[in-house]
Amino acid sequence: MRRILASCLATLSLAACAPGTTGAGGGEQQVDDKTLTYLYFTDGPDEQATRSLIADYEKKSGVKVDLQVVPFDNLEQRLQARLSGGNAPDVARLADIAPFRGDLLDLNKFQKAALDGQFVDGAKSYITGANGELLAVPSDLTMNGPLVNVDQFKKAGVALPDVTKPWKWDEMVAAAQKVQKANNTQYALAMDVSGHRFSTMLSQFGTAFFTADGTAVGLDQQKATAAVKRFADLNASGAMPADLWLQAGTKYKAANEIFLAQQTPVYISGNWQVSAFSKDATFTWAAAPNPCQETCGGFPGGKFMVSFEQSKRQQAAADFIAYMNSKESQERLAKEANFLPTRKDLISSGVDYPQRDADMKVFLADVSRTPPTAFASTYSPAFAASAKAAVDELSKVLAEQETPEQAVEAIRAAAEKALKDTK
Repeated sequence: MRRILASCLATLSLAACAPGTTGAGGGEQQVDDKTLTYLYFTDGPDEQATRSLIADYEKKSGVKVDLQVVPFDNLEQRLQARLSGGNAPDVARLADIAPFRGDLLDLNKFQKAALDGQFVDGAKSYITGANGELLAVPSDLTMNGPLVNVDQFKKAGVALPDVTKPWKWDEMVAAAQKVQKANNTQYALAMDVSGHRFSTMLSQFGTAFFTADGTAVGLDQQKATAAVKRFADLNASGAMPADLWLQAGTKYKAANEIFLAQQTPVYISGNWQVSAFSKDATFTWAAAPNPCQETCGGFPGGKFMVSFEQSKRQQAAADFIAYMNSKESQERLAKEANFLPTRKDLISSGVDYPQRDADMKVFLADVSRTPPTAFASTYSPAFAASAKAAVDELSKVLAEQETPEQAVEAIRAAAEKALKDTK
């Protein structure tokens, strides 16, 4: 019944378009209600950049955008409640579109020329519906990767890797341990307690939870076991802080405090730390390219902009999403918030960042090195459950409750179940 009502409302509201924009029929249309609701959560530096873009859009379009900022922790619950009550926002920012796929608007109905095929290929299967619908737009991209304490590397006389010639895993570990010894730090490397972050290591060792098309489990047990063994050995030797993972259980925990306290010279996290460390770090630091093993590159993540079939202003919602994800808008957001763009033209041309340009370019360069299976895995609706299982099994290995081989078998089984559940 909700779908029928939404369809009727959509038919009545095809005229909902910003003045001076072209609707699906090619004619100039007017907005019946010049207010769009945008349900939004913030990662920090993006909020002011987003508000600035919205202010410009309001001036150009005559449409008022009601930015409704909510905590990320209850975003999904709040959105589900609004959908159930027939009160969907016109636009929403999501980290995971899977729970809402059946409610999403096909943006190709209104902005196909502006949006279709413009974004990173790795997200295509995730944002495309069964019949080719464009259900979401990747609005920003994250990339995992190492951050290093430059002061400690200099003191140890250890060179940082060239952006075009990344470390091998053995080289990164050897360099980190040499710096650790020279500076008497507690650890050589640290990694956030996160299945997403460990997936970076899996990818570099040549495997991922799912295949490149996202339709099947792709975890190679031999390659995954090699990654788990290396991770376990580094923790057992004291090169990495095993207690961090053991005490966190299956909950996410960042290792940023260890890096900021200068107790590790290498920290495997991601580009979102650039803005934070620009304010918080009391030493010279830099981003380094991801280490290679069988493959190079990092592991992606990101956010999406969507609209809903329930929206009474579908055309206006699609116009707003197209504006916010134009080349000019994405470049501006990337510069102001230290984000990575998702548009293929911007990934190709690059972005000149006003702050920490060299570091952001390191992360951006790794986007092209990252294999398709990494994108397919992170964008799979089965990823969250698989990543949680990985953290749980890794903790058991560190606690010597099971072997790396047993852990990989359990992770693969969890990925298979998660994928089956989503289907």
